[in-house]
Amino acid sequence: MTNQKKTVARKRLDERLAPLKPASRFLAPPKGWVRAIRDALGMSAAQLAKRVGVRPQSVSDIERSEANGTVQLNTLRRFAEALDCTVVYALVPNSSLEGLVQDRAREIARKLLARSDHSMDLEAQGLSPQEREAQIDAYVREHLRVRDLWENS
Repeated sequence: MTNQKKTVARKRLDERLAPLKPASRFLAPPKGWVRAIRDALGMSAAQLAKRVGVRPQSVSDIERSEANGTVQLNTLRRFAEALDCTVVYALVPNSSLEGLVQDRAREIARKLLARSDHSMDLEAQGLSPQEREAQIDAYVREHLRVRDLWENS
């Protein structure tokens, strides 16, 4: 995939994920979603167990597992279906994907160009801050490829 296609793909993903921000809106209740929804519906653990086709003790185990963050997605989906719910699963970046890539590219360019900047500064040929930023931008455009950004993280 070309860099341009990757940029478009990142921007599309950023647009799709934007409505999910801030992700803190979707934090699970302290005892987990299964327990919260089961309680809100007035459904006992035995009743949910019957709907899922498991022992009543399994409901408690799954609820505890969800609250601890160790529940398996396929198990959670089975319980969600029994509660007439849908599991929504997403990875929501803390910033934008495009921003992450640009920040990483600029960080690498700064490190690579710092060596020559130091030499130029010693010779009193240093660049102004604007010239350095322009040099970084040019380096990113000309030399850095997205696939190379995460090699030495």
